Amino acid sequence: MMTGAKRKRSVVWRKIQAIRFEDIKLWCMRRLPILRWMPAYNWKENLIPDTVSGVMLAIQQVTQGLAFAVLSSVHPVFGLYGSFFPVIIYATFGMGHHVATGTFALTSLISANAVERLVPSVRTNFTTNNNSGPLGLSEFEMQRIGVAAAVSFLGGIIQVAMFMLQLGSATFLLTEPVISAMTTGAATHVVTSQVKYLLGMKMPYISGPLGFFHIYAYIFENIRSVQLEALLLSLLSIVVLVLVKELNEKFKRNIKVVLPIDLVLIIATSIACYYADMEYIYGLEVVGHIPEGLPSPKPPPMNVLPEVVTEAFGVALVGYVASLALAKASAQKFKYTVDDNQEFLAHGLSNVIPSFFFCIPSAAAMGRTALLYSTGAKTQVACLVSCVLILVVIYAIGPMLYWLPMCVLASIIIVGLKGMLMQFRDLKKYWNMDKIDWSIWISTYVFTICFAANVGLLYGVVCTIVIVIFRFPRAKTLSLKNVKEVEYKYKTEDNCESLKQVKIVSVNNPLVFLNAKKFHTDLIKIIQKDSTSSQCEQNTLLCSFPNGSCHGESLQTCHSERRVLIVDCSGLDFFDYTGVSVLLQIYMDCKNRHIDVLLAHCKASLIKAMQYGGNLESENPVFFESITSAIDAVQIHRSYSKFSEQSEV
Repeated sequence: MMTGAKRKRSVVWRKIQAIRFEDIKLWCMRRLPILRWMPAYNWKENLIPDTVSGVMLAIQQVTQGLAFAVLSSVHPVFGLYGSFFPVIIYATFGMGHHVATGTFALTSLISANAVERLVPSVRTNFTTNNNSGPLGLSEFEMQRIGVAAAVSFLGGIIQVAMFMLQLGSATFLLTEPVISAMTTGAATHVVTSQVKYLLGMKMPYISGPLGFFHIYAYIFENIRSVQLEALLLSLLSIVVLVLVKELNEKFKRNIKVVLPIDLVLIIATSIACYYADMEYIYGLEVVGHIPEGLPSPKPPPMNVLPEVVTEAFGVALVGYVASLALAKASAQKFKYTVDDNQEFLAHGLSNVIPSFFFCIPSAAAMGRTALLYSTGAKTQVACLVSCVLILVVIYAIGPMLYWLPMCVLASIIIVGLKGMLMQFRDLKKYWNMDKIDWSIWISTYVFTICFAANVGLLYGVVCTIVIVIFRFPRAKTLSLKNVKEVEYKYKTEDNCESLKQVKIVSVNNPLVFLNAKKFHTDLIKIIQKDSTSSQCEQNTLLCSFPNGSCHGESLQTCHSERRVLIVDCSGLDFFDYTGVSVLLQIYMDCKNRHIDVLLAHCKASLIKAMQYGGNLESENPVFFESITSAIDAVQIHRSYSKFSEQSEV
């Protein structure tokens, strides 16, 4: 008799032997997206726009790398490394064509908590040039980057573990209002952390619950210690940055290459600081010594991992959520798909591997991704081009940044967060579409401000789930009488020719973030199946259930008429922003497929939300009081079309 252990080993061995080369190739193509898009890369059409975008991206990567490293409480040079290594890893494993990963304000702010807690200092001075460390930096700076690299390493391990557990499918819990509120609150924290550099003040690191308010209390108590020269230079930098960026945005269609104002400002202020000797005459804090070249790989200090678990989870969740939102927006804009689970792997490896090269935690940034949009980037080749230029900076130009004032870097950070801070405008949208989502946004933002980004994110998810759980039991089910009435309408209709290519989908459950994705997927499958059917198709009454399944009865019709989809919303008792977005997306998808969409039994609140949230321009009415009136409208329209055709003949 074969023992249980031997039998299990035998089964495993047979599975290993059953693996074919094609299976391995398919797995590699799934997990290494670069193997799919790079061989099909159109060098003739895409290389020039990708190169131009890569040059512009490199400029922003360098400035943000230096700034976000300071935000992470480590030496600025480590931000340059963080703008190089993670970009290469994500280009290999990531699926977002326009996602620009690298240093990120929110993850830098989270890792700074661990750095300041484990390697505290009374005063950080980046100008110290002590050659005792391996990169020509002080032992103090090496200890600090060791903690930040440990946060990056453990955060990446958590993301890879989430990939292995297939937790990418759980991202539907991260609704748009929660992500918007969390990122806006975190951006507010980042702005607050830079106020000391804008004012030229020396102040201790303040964090923890209500730390946001303690920082401003300290500033007002010590307002007399504000450095006037730093304040004036900060205000001038912010005005110049905002003005030029607005002009670039306004005239981007008329100019081929936008002015890289970040780079111009860095060069101008560095030269001015050098010739005016502002560091010693006015006491301006500058970046200081920037080591040349790339560091040799070294594992992060494993002994500090148990002490940075909280920050690592924050980096893993906040970084992934912000990056995935950008990847999905990019995919929707440019018509391709993104695997939520693969993104866990891509960002996890983008944190684990670079941590061996003294990199701070990384993620995708809204400003850099928007830059790729505006400069016409086509693929991740733009990001790889930026890596080549960053390498030039690391080996040749870095030491010239010694005289860059810290207040200018802080100004660049704040202006770069404009996109996140402008998300306050979403409040009007949420108020008009769903008051509950509006309240979730406000409360999530308050929690983020009072505590931290990861706490705000957790609160937002829990709050959303609790609200949906309380709202679901109040939902009404679809009345069987209504279904029978529609079936009777179909079965006794004499003029069957008028019902060609008509489908009715009856929504009998609330449409919220929990089931919106499944509803959209099932409906698109039905439409695609209908599109690929033969000359004759079935006229079906479909009822959507909470699990997304469909059933119905059929009548044979022909393809001679334009197809019509009638959505019966009588059972749609409540909805949220995600549900309305899915309905609007279905409307646009059907419009692109030349399918007319009519909505029946819509509540006034749903009509208002859909009209506010999307462009429903149509020659014919979209909303109807009942299915019967919608079908009558189809009959009238088709009769008129036939009459017009006969008149022309």
